[in-house]
Amino acid sequence: MNDDDTLWRYTDEAGHRPALDLTGFAVHALDGYVGKVDRHTAEVSAAYLVVDTGWLFGHQVLLPAGTVIRIDPAERTVHLGRTKTEIRSAPPFLNALDPAYFQLLGGYYGPLA
Repeated sequence: MNDDDTLWRYTDEAGHRPALDLTGFAVHALDGYVGKVDRHTAEVSAAYLVVDTGWLFGHQVLLPAGTVIRIDPAERTVHLGRTKTEIRSAPPFLNALDPAYFQLLGGYYGPLA
């Protein structure tokens, strides 16, 4: 993890509840639809979403929980504080959840402005 682990936590404003299963929720960037949640974790200081973007067959991205600005359980949507371009340009998800990968993503996404 990077030293500032706030990127890897859901903010209070996001409305995340630990018992809420986000699998299958639609994911929206600031400028439109991104994909669907394939899997997620709510581990303290290590929470993230893996999103199947559908841009390419089997293409997935890992998004730190701190990129989530709002969860709407009634609409089954997750709203991100990032653009589609930022998400498309992110380091590729390689199913390698090691500290170096988290550090790379932390450097890429950084805190929300």
